[in-house]
Amino acid sequence: MIELLILFSLTKKELTMYGIQKAIADIFAAYTKPSFGAIKPALKRLEKCGFITSRRSISEGGKQFGFYSITNDGYTELKRLLLAPVSENPVQFLSNARIKIACASFLSKNEINDLLFKLKTRALEHKFEAENTLNNEYISLTFYQRIILDNTVCEYQNLATLIENLEKENAGNS
Repeated sequence: MIELLILFSLTKKELTMYGIQKAIADIFAAYTKPSFGAIKPALKRLEKCGFITSRRSISEGGKQFGFYSITNDGYTELKRLLLAPVSENPVQFLSNARIKIACASFLSKNEINDLLFKLKTRALEHKFEAENTLNNEYISLTFYQRIILDNTVCEYQNLATLIENLEKENAGNS
């Protein structure tokens, strides 16, 4: 997901590594907070694949800075990452879904519809699984486990409702 965040951040303008981290924090801090330790190797991977380019500049004080920009292949990769299947792991799903929705403006209307449909379908699948666990009389759940599962059901339902509203909004923008 770090690659998606970096590529999306670079769609606006050329940035330094610090600028990338700040851009990600400004938009996505509620979902994720990648460190320089995660960003630096991701930048190297993206550059090696030709999705970004870098140029070096030296400040008046003699400090070297690297500036990164997205390539045409990078735009294609960003679209691919946005439309790639979402994680089946419920722990990763909510965070990844939020990030993908936050980046959806990069996509065409039809691609947004496709993305939203896939995310809503997966959210409802996760909700159904949580409800089945909650309602399974053969599983002995503690009070705390029931509370967490109930909250999980609500989170998935809230995401599905949000997506339904986004689908209506997207349909209205014809």
